[in-house]
Amino acid sequence: MSAKIEENVREYYGKTLKTSADLKTSACCDPTEIPEHIRAALGKIHTEVLSKYYGCGLTVPHELKNRSVLDLGSGSGRDCFVLSGLVGEKGRVVGVDMTDEQLAVANKHVAYHTESFGYSKPNVEFKKGNIERLGDLGLKDESFDIIVSNCVINLAKDKESVLREAWRTLKEGGELYFSDVYADRRVPPALQDDPVLYGECLTGALYWNDFLRFAHRAGFADARLVESRPLEINNEEVRRKVGHIRFFSATYRLFKIKELESACEDYGQAVVYKGTLAECPPYFDLDDHHRFYAGKVYEVCGNTSLMLEKSRFKPHFTFIGDMSAHYGIFKGCGVDLPFQTEEKKSVNGNCC
Repeated sequence: MSAKIEENVREYYGKTLKTSADLKTSACCDPTEIPEHIRAALGKIHTEVLSKYYGCGLTVPHELKNRSVLDLGSGSGRDCFVLSGLVGEKGRVVGVDMTDEQLAVANKHVAYHTESFGYSKPNVEFKKGNIERLGDLGLKDESFDIIVSNCVINLAKDKESVLREAWRTLKEGGELYFSDVYADRRVPPALQDDPVLYGECLTGALYWNDFLRFAHRAGFADARLVESRPLEINNEEVRRKVGHIRFFSATYRLFKIKELESACEDYGQAVVYKGTLAECPPYFDLDDHHRFYAGKVYEVCGNTSLMLEKSRFKPHFTFIGDMSAHYGIFKGCGVDLPFQTEEKKSVNGNCC
């Protein structure tokens, strides 16, 4: 991250923004969409921590009990403390942020949340540092089951470095599960010099197809979109400056599985969800186009089978077939704009 951008980000999130009400876009997710188990954890979070939440999505995947989780750009600690409650006392959560004011709020309330969740000792810690250089913080190779991030990677200057560091610090079969802002085209460099536009997570946003290329180069061969929505810009001046560029809040999951291919290939495989994930017994959503209802057989591509079999989700599925015979490309792959738009809603219906 260049010195100027880093200084601007620190200034914006440390001094300019006082609460989430100061944001100029609709980045924060709608609380009505939050699942009950996460809502219950949020109910135990200190109000000061909640007031300084600047995320754009929900970065809490399933099956977290006893896992080790790293939060890139943890801010005031809201997501870390929620994750702290969900991983349990034997789990571990590490938050990394570079803004002193945000870290001060997070560290101030560690004891509060330890007591709130009924733990005998803290299971969360915060480190000051740059998410592009996690090695500087002593974070070792293959040391985390899950990495999350909430509307922060777009603020990094070297986004590829963040993805490479995520690959390095994830265990095999682990995943990077994160929400961020993306653009439907490449943002002109001149707009990136505006500290407000950059701080609002707009002009640092990657063009979505560049993100997919960066992720692939880092090792994540098949990025899966979980959910997305158009980002509303509430400020007229900001809207005028960005012009016709469309921005989207999107959640992706990237698995560290070396066998994954760059396309969805057909090996004649199928899976059956057992209905045993505690938070979603009726069905499990892997991504925005894979919903597995319990007990039903689903044909899947090789990559999807690997994501389920090589990850923490393996005990919850029955697997049919292997990769010994190849039948060509798996039907349904596409390269169009992946995010939810008004045009897609009119064709596909409005699905939650």
